[in-house]
Amino acid sequence: MSTQQPETAEKSYKQTLNLPVTDFPMKADLVRREPERLAKWKQINLYTQVLEAHASDPAWVLHDGPPFANSDIHIGHLLNKTLKDVVIRYRTMKGHKCPYVPGWDCHGLPIEHQIQQQVGSRLRDMDKLAVRKLCWDHAEKYIARQSEQFQRLGILGDWDRLYKTMAPEYEAQTLDVFARFVEHGLVYKKLKPVHWSIANRTALADAELEYRDREDPSVWVEFPVENPGEFKSRFDLREEGRPSLLIWTTTPWTLPANLAIAVHPDVEYDVVAWETPDGQRRLSVVASKLRERTFALRKGDHRVLKTVHGQALAGLAYVHPFVEARRGGVVTADYVTTEDGTGLVHTAPGHGEEDYQTGLTHGLEVYCPVDPAGRFDSTAPNWITGLTVWDANPVIAAKLKELGMLFHEQPLVHSYPHDWRSKTPTIFRATEQWFISLDTPYEAAGRTATLRERAIQAANDTIFYPAWGRARLLGMLENRPDWCISRQRAWGLPIPVFYNEKGDALLTPDSVRAVGAAFARHGSDAWFRLSPAELLEGFDPGPGFPKASLRKENDIFDVWFESGSSWHGVLDLRRDLPDAPADLYLEGSDQHRGWFQLSMLAALGSTGRPPFREILTHGFIVKPDGTKVSKSDKEYVTATQEVERHGADLLRLWSCSVDYQNDVRASPEVIQKFGDDYRKIRNTLRFLLGNLSDYEPQRAAAADIPAQSLDGWMMYELDSLVRQVRAEYDAFLTHRAFRLLFDFCNTQISAVYGNAMKDRLYCELPDSPLRRRSQAVQWNVASALIRLLAPMTVFTADEAWEFLPGTELPSVHLARLPEPRGKPEHPSYAILMRMRDEALLALDRLKREQGLNKATDAEIVYRLTAADRAALEPYGVDLADVVGAGSHSIIDAGGDSSSLEVVDRREAWRLCARSRKRTPDVGSDPNYPDLTARDAAALRALAK
Repeated sequence: MSTQQPETAEKSYKQTLNLPVTDFPMKADLVRREPERLAKWKQINLYTQVLEAHASDPAWVLHDGPPFANSDIHIGHLLNKTLKDVVIRYRTMKGHKCPYVPGWDCHGLPIEHQIQQQVGSRLRDMDKLAVRKLCWDHAEKYIARQSEQFQRLGILGDWDRLYKTMAPEYEAQTLDVFARFVEHGLVYKKLKPVHWSIANRTALADAELEYRDREDPSVWVEFPVENPGEFKSRFDLREEGRPSLLIWTTTPWTLPANLAIAVHPDVEYDVVAWETPDGQRRLSVVASKLRERTFALRKGDHRVLKTVHGQALAGLAYVHPFVEARRGGVVTADYVTTEDGTGLVHTAPGHGEEDYQTGLTHGLEVYCPVDPAGRFDSTAPNWITGLTVWDANPVIAAKLKELGMLFHEQPLVHSYPHDWRSKTPTIFRATEQWFISLDTPYEAAGRTATLRERAIQAANDTIFYPAWGRARLLGMLENRPDWCISRQRAWGLPIPVFYNEKGDALLTPDSVRAVGAAFARHGSDAWFRLSPAELLEGFDPGPGFPKASLRKENDIFDVWFESGSSWHGVLDLRRDLPDAPADLYLEGSDQHRGWFQLSMLAALGSTGRPPFREILTHGFIVKPDGTKVSKSDKEYVTATQEVERHGADLLRLWSCSVDYQNDVRASPEVIQKFGDDYRKIRNTLRFLLGNLSDYEPQRAAAADIPAQSLDGWMMYELDSLVRQVRAEYDAFLTHRAFRLLFDFCNTQISAVYGNAMKDRLYCELPDSPLRRRSQAVQWNVASALIRLLAPMTVFTADEAWEFLPGTELPSVHLARLPEPRGKPEHPSYAILMRMRDEALLALDRLKREQGLNKATDAEIVYRLTAADRAALEPYGVDLADVVGAGSHSIIDAGGDSSSLEVVDRREAWRLCARSRKRTPDVGSDPNYPDLTARDAAALRALAK
């Protein structure tokens, strides 16, 4: 006889069940709901409420690195601002006062370049104030636009009082930093080679360069020895032939500026005899380690006549290969290597940093025959005058060949610096620029040291996330040249220097601060509107600098000096913020050579102290295959479009899910697929909230939950989650925090506890102790989960908070983080989970072998040892519910190990029409012949 119950019986009991009820919607509809929640936050002034709620807490400040105000935000901005917001919200909920002041970098080439693209070549003929007005308007436009876009991401901050590097009060504070550098004697002007943008006609900092592959001609050139007889006598040579020094360069255009050849004093060099194709005999010097590689470039034999150390070559004079009147000499330098080339380095002090230093050592002229447009001037040979350096390359090679000085030529693809704005190759070019010395000792913060020494010490004292950031920054600090702070553009903060009629510079701390006071009143446009006397109002420069005849400097500051001074212009300036140092700087990994490094130098040079305690860096957004992404790629992710497609919370959660310490792979498809992970978390919250519709947290306490129960296990797991997630947040490892939260939703809640609790939640009497106990657990889980998710999914967590019973705060962002309750792990948990795994495997076998599709049709028979029985028997009905079985029983193991058996009860036991479980007591109550005893008792109580 069939034991199946008619379908009508099941339906008749549905109204007696405690089914989940919640208005927290399954469909997130983030694109529509998030702006509504933003409007609510603005209405209740959430940012101010959060600060006031933590007014008595210790301050913790993440100082915002200012993005350029010149475009809509991109996916890199989204990652950066999301990470910042997550860190700040977490620290706030942990118990800190965390003011956040967003800011913008407003001056400089990125914005002026945009204006140049709009107005074209006429920009160079425009009045500087007119150019600056266009740049100001452009910056204001994008500050407003980016501010709105960042707020749409849910970034909480002081958006009504953000900072701008072009604001008059900020500019005045930047000049105050500069005045301190002047006071310490670190500022000087000098003719030195710097990276020069031909396209934008300005000096560039290292941080404004990007390296791209480029093909250039590489040439091996003979520099004839001036006195062949003296050369042969010095090295006791008898062979015939023209002696020469063989160099190699990838920049033939720098050869007109050659003034010396450098060798390493300790490297061995060979004097090599060889013949040209037309039979002319040569005696050429080349490093011994590079001889075979060098002469493999040409056909014919060669012989080593002599081997000497580089020191023996020092002082040899040579004739320039195509500038007949010029003589040069061999000098020694420790930077010469034998990794490539010939081991003899062509040296042009006007075209390279090492060349320049060598020139200083040996008293060489800083000669640069190239003008700002990258063309050779009249001091160069007349056959290249007027040519660009790039057009001159083949002309120079041809001339060398014509003169019999070209040993070999071949193209070379190499990594070459480019202007990051124009994307054009730069050159090293000697110009008069303002510099900050890294190696001049000065007294600050109680000790005397150089700026480089202080920076290296500060880098060693700073905490880096990830740790390799320290080595990267140290490498840059140890090897970088003096800081070139001047630029030859219109849009920026003028360098406050005046010149008298003799050309002497007026630059003192007081003169700088006088100009700073004028800028505070009128803005930096005052430099172009006011006279020197007006700019220096209240300051007496002395008789050597009559105000009426002073001339103003034309250069502006490197924008990195401006943004690098933000610790002073923001933290020190605003009364609502603690003074520097900030607790954390957080930017992309390219800022080791940019904002991190130059903020450090600006702070150390003026105060002797670093501007931060910790530095966190994230990688770049790349395509799914790991290659660089451009706006033309189909994988390019447009941040604003993706927000309008998916909502900010999904993108925020995705940002938190990736290991940002490496480059981050992204595409619209990647983000689309990630939606499943967001929905899993949201549906978990909805499941929990649905089970709490009739729960009053004030009436039940989690402390009453017995350890030997699934409820006790869940509370222990929740404790573990809270500890682990907080630890990952503390370490800024948001991707690990996300993974813990996602796995908890997927495993502990959905697969184990939530599945096990459905029967008692739905079928027990509403006020039954077992049901209320489970609700108490689920309320604690939901409360903790919502708060732990709040820094990541700011909109979803806030929405869920409103549906959580018993919450008094108007926003989850005013709540504190959950604290571990100290629930210890009970030894029975491991036994229970081991037995559950065995039961699931057995159920899977029954499904394959006997078609048992519902665990509620089975009985779990536990064969337990005495010790395991004592551990598991207190769980009671949990032993069936832990795998969703209809029933369970316990018998003695009859041995020294425990096991279990899953028994198919479809034929033996009837199915309960209400709980859909097969148990031996279905029909035991004559008034409810189709129900279990538990369900019959529930209906009887409900009837009363």
